[in-house]
Amino acid sequence: MKDRPVFKRVLVKFGGESLAGKQGSGIDATRAQEVAREIKQGCELGVEMAVVIGGGNIFRGELLSEKGLDRATADYMGMLATVMNAMALQNAIEQIDIPTRVQTAINMEALAEPYIRRRAVRHLERQRVVIFAGGTGNPYFTTDTAAALRAIEVNAEVILKATKVDGIYSSDPVGNRRARKYQQISHMDVIKRKLRIMDTTAISLCMDNDLPIIIFDLWKKGNLRRILCGEKIGSIIRS
Repeated sequence: MKDRPVFKRVLVKFGGESLAGKQGSGIDATRAQEVAREIKQGCELGVEMAVVIGGGNIFRGELLSEKGLDRATADYMGMLATVMNAMALQNAIEQIDIPTRVQTAINMEALAEPYIRRRAVRHLERQRVVIFAGGTGNPYFTTDTAAALRAIEVNAEVILKATKVDGIYSSDPVGNRRARKYQQISHMDVIKRKLRIMDTTAISLCMDNDLPIIIFDLWKKGNLRRILCGEKIGSIIRS
């Protein structure tokens, strides 16, 4: 029996580390190709795919701001890192014959389209992968918040957050083998228990707009496709 998707439109949130090589930083072409192939599987199901990618593999503004760099300046530099990642991912996806568009919250017409909600929706309707870069365009907001905002704006049915672990735990499962895994949890409980899955602003936005979030392990091949087809993978945050 052919797989049938249970979602029509989703937003996938990748951390910058998803493009990093073994050294943990920079952009690794092989990693980008692996991510692109996962996205392609969703496109082949007919799912409309939007993407937000972080920039932590290139630049972490919060670390430099703690050492004295102006916070707003650091955040803008981090936004530029997300544009670099978006361009690398766009190239990897287009090499496997999937049309894409990069839209940035900060205008840079020579590289990408400016973010225009109606245009983004039109691209999605035409089965183009839309990669949102540049965060929200404002300092003091993370790419998690950008993902929540863009998902709400384009009427995505769910945010799929790709991570290094297979779900949400009560504490770091790497350091604590007794950490409890949550199969399902509410937005409010994530905030109350201070589970550092996404920042509080992003979780609150999703809660206020009744938008579910699925946390899953990106590096288990086929996970994204299985989620899109309705399998219970990872952990889900819902009202």
